[in-house]
Amino acid sequence: MVYKLSVLITLIFVLWGGIAPKNLGSISKEAFSFTIDKFGWLYLFLALGFLIFAFYLAFSKFGGIRLGSDDDEPEYSNISWFAMLFSAGMGIGLVFWGVAEPISHYIDPPYGNAKTPDAARLALRYSFFHWGLHPWAIYTIISLALAYFQYRKGYTGLISSTFYPLLKEKVKGPIGKAIDILAIIATVFGVATSLGLGALQINGGLSHLFGISTSASWQIIIIAIVTVLYLISATTGLDKGILLLSNGNLILAIGLLLITFILGPTFFLLDTFTVTIGSYLQNLLQMSLRLTPFENNPWIGAWTLFYWAWWIAWAPFVGMFIARVSKGRTIKEFVLGVLLIPSLFSFIWFSVFGGSALHLQMFQGKKIAEAVQNDITTALFTTLEGLPFGIIMSIIATLLIVTFFITSADSATFVLGMLSSEGNPNPSNKVKLSWGILQSSIAIVLLLSGGLQSLQTASIITALPFGIIMAFMCISIYKALDQEVKAARREEKIRKKKIEKLIKEIAER
Repeated sequence: MVYKLSVLITLIFVLWGGIAPKNLGSISKEAFSFTIDKFGWLYLFLALGFLIFAFYLAFSKFGGIRLGSDDDEPEYSNISWFAMLFSAGMGIGLVFWGVAEPISHYIDPPYGNAKTPDAARLALRYSFFHWGLHPWAIYTIISLALAYFQYRKGYTGLISSTFYPLLKEKVKGPIGKAIDILAIIATVFGVATSLGLGALQINGGLSHLFGISTSASWQIIIIAIVTVLYLISATTGLDKGILLLSNGNLILAIGLLLITFILGPTFFLLDTFTVTIGSYLQNLLQMSLRLTPFENNPWIGAWTLFYWAWWIAWAPFVGMFIARVSKGRTIKEFVLGVLLIPSLFSFIWFSVFGGSALHLQMFQGKKIAEAVQNDITTALFTTLEGLPFGIIMSIIATLLIVTFFITSADSATFVLGMLSSEGNPNPSNKVKLSWGILQSSIAIVLLLSGGLQSLQTASIITALPFGIIMAFMCISIYKALDQEVKAARREEKIRKKKIEKLIKEIAER
């Protein structure tokens, strides 16, 4: 039922976009404006609340509870674990926005004057904010809930199963099915957004390197080719295709990062990283709750709210995937690992690529800002061109985008297969293939109905109901953990009383 209904809803949307793309774009734009105007505050509170709750779980009485039985050990090494969660959780987006976002904020800052040193500082601070602790807190909450209820409690690996403490047997009825369908729809649109971004940037890279046109036709061809590649990877299984590609991704990403760091303004980048970390931590709360009710400024909606919605839309997919590869870790180890390590990598990434772009723009007279304004997809390649061996680095970057595209998409087909197959940890190839084709189809219709703006709009609209579901998920997991701790304490008291009684009997003898 869940599979058929989810596929039907997705097909209706694909047909709508294929038959009337302009109508889809117009209605999506209206829905986007309504969501931002009326519920922007909710996205901010949800993201901050998830971050606070995640840290609370790590350092509370629940931190020592293992995601599995007490004697389970982690299935994957720390490096492979990090590689898979990073590839699934950030992937294409980090490569797409690594230069484009800081330069965009430099041109159009959240406040203050554009193209100034203050604008440059704000640009990197908000890039850290959008890609740091908040998104990984969103992923942490849902993946922790899924891993706990599946591996500790023995429930199915479905989003609805995390609500058992609140709904009891109702999770098997219409309410549970509705939760799972919402999770699937949010996942499909969240991943489609990333696939669309990937197609746009691959097209931008090929245009920059080989002079091919930047057009919807080329983007559709790119999506079609990469779809074949990721479907091949998806059908080879988690321990083969996805694991190998994730490790390969990490090697490529770190290689490109190190080369850029060495060939770029190295000491400027170190200074930039240091000062931005301090500024980010100092202003974290203020940025977390910043809206502009007294100003007619669309910046928050276009950036912060888009990101929070995008992360929430990605959360079912990334959460299920991280849960699948995290069995055997304690809650404290899990939370700190998922929150801190990828966030730190994101900070380094933006410092190196965003910092290099800003340095080229501000001190070397390179026209990075102009390139971003003309075609945002070429931002990374224009920056690399300003460094030694720029063409070789652009080729590596394009290859990295392709491999990120494949890992994000094949991980998503795997997770969508689980979601729509009653939590089956090994969904059939038929189900994975159908979801692979559908999510690529949605990426295509979104591109045809409005390009980048349409991709962003879809994420924000579909994420709203699932964000509310995640809030109740926090209540559910707290209740389950609290019950487990209380039960363990009761058992400990009973055990102590038995020992005391036994000691007393021996003494009396």
